[in-house]
This record gives sequence, C-alpha cells and structure tokens, in this order.
Amino acid sequence: MMYLSDFIFPDIERETSFFMAEKRTCYDSFYPFKVLSARGVKSLRFEPITLLYGGNGCGKTTALNVIAEKLRLQRDTLYNRSNFFQDYVDMCHYETRQPITPDSRVITSDDVFDYMMNVRTINEGVDRKREELFVDYLDNKYAKFQLRSMADYEKLKKITMARSNTQSKYVRKNLMDNVRELSNGESAYFYFTDKIKEPGLYLLDEPENSLSPARQQELTKFLEESVRFFDCQFIISTHSPFLLAMRGARVYDLDADPARVRRWTELPAVQTYYRFFKEHTSDFEIPQEG
Repeated sequence: MMYLSDFIFPDIERETSFFMAEKRTCYDSFYPFKVLSARGVKSLRFEPITLLYGGNGCGKTTALNVIAEKLRLQRDTLYNRSNFFQDYVDMCHYETRQPITPDSRVITSDDVFDYMMNVRTINEGVDRKREELFVDYLDNKYAKFQLRSMADYEKLKKITMARSNTQSKYVRKNLMDNVRELSNGESAYFYFTDKIKEPGLYLLDEPENSLSPARQQELTKFLEESVRFFDCQFIISTHSPFLLAMRGARVYDLDADPARVRRWTELPAVQTYYRFFKEHTSDFEIPQEG
C-alpha cells in the first residue's frame, strides 16, 4: 500500500531567499535549514518500504521529524525543535496516493526507551509491593485478633484470607502480575508490534536500537508482512544490515554526495560487514572429526 508518494524539501536557493527576506542574522543555528540541502536532498520518492541510510548528522532523523510534523502524525515523545522548525516545515510539500490513516505515526528511539523505562518502573513498584505482602501475610496469619466492631471487618477479611490460603496464593490475589517480565529487547520488539496497526503509514527512527540481531530479523519479517498483508507503508532510518536488506525496499544513501538511491549491498557499512566476515570465513568452518 502507498500513502505517501513524494516529499519535497526546500532547496538551497529557497533557503537563501528565506533568510534574505527575513534578514535574520542573530542566530547561531538555523536548524533544520541547511541540513538536507547540504546533502543535495531536494525530494524523496517513496515505495511501500523506504530506507534512509547514513551516519550521524546526515539528516535521517531530521527528514523523519519534518515529514511527521508536516503530515501531523501521532508521536509519543517530544523532540528537539528550533525557532525555525515550523518555518522550514511550512516550505515543504508532499503528494499522496491514498488518504493517510488516523493510526499512522512516527516511532523514535526515545519512544521505545521511555516505554522500557516505564515498564521497568512499574515492575519495580510491583516487586516492592510483593515483598510487603509477604510480610503482611505472616502478620495476618498469626495475628491475635478479636472482632469488636464493624470497623475491624476489613482486618478480619485479611486474616481470614491469610489463614485460608498459602503465602503464594495470598500474594497473587492481592497483587497484579508484573506488567511484562521481558528483557529490554523483548520490550522494544513488543512496543513496535503493539503500536503498528493496520493499515497505516509508519516512520521508524533507527528501530534496531535495543534489539539483538535475532530480534532485528524478527522485526524485519514483521514489517515485510505488515506491508504485504496489512496495507502498511514504512519509512525507516537505519544502520542495520538486516533492515537494509528488506525485500523491495528503496534505499537512500544520505552519506553520498549528493544523496542518491543505492542497492543495499553497495552501502559502506554493509561492505564493512561483508569484508569482516569474508576475512573470518575459516573461523566459521567446523573441523572434521576423525
């Protein structure tokens, strides 16, 4: 499915005209001006899967944030804006093939990190409550108690529950289970599968962060199937060779001068991986026994 087909950024001439007209010279930074234009990026044409590759400072995240802001996509966390951000966004244009669905969103590394920290905080609170209930169980089970008034009724219920249940059952009945007993990688993967609905346009900023190679491959399969079967479109900034190898993806190399479309196997980072494993091929060979 194709929702967004093209996005047009202001070129260096339009940026220069803007500053000349505004006569703004008192700022040290004009971000996001002069980021993408410095790479020769005037427009991006999209496929169902489009990948933005490049090192830090190449404009991958800037492009995603500008597109998300222009399209007014959902997001969970705030991001750094500048005095000129809205001016820049107003100068951008885009073309669509299908109306963008309400569930469409941008998902950043900050979103995933905040989610993992929130889960960890909740689970730590649950763990503390569990320890308190262990003590509470013993206090109630062996308490010397006499009902004197209805005000003591709640205490009587706790004592009765403690005396009629084992410690583990008592704790389970009084405590919610930990939200998700998952590793960071599992939590990050769950976040993506939970947030990506069907159908929709999704902008993912370096989703491989916090994911093991195996999880990156699982995410790759999930994204490919979301495109093939559930009418999703993805624009992804990434360094991951697993994501860069996604079938049918259009890959932009923002490190090139000027930025251009490349085969994923031509990208410098992928070439580095290839040379490394090729040099160590013999290390993977299993010695013959006998």
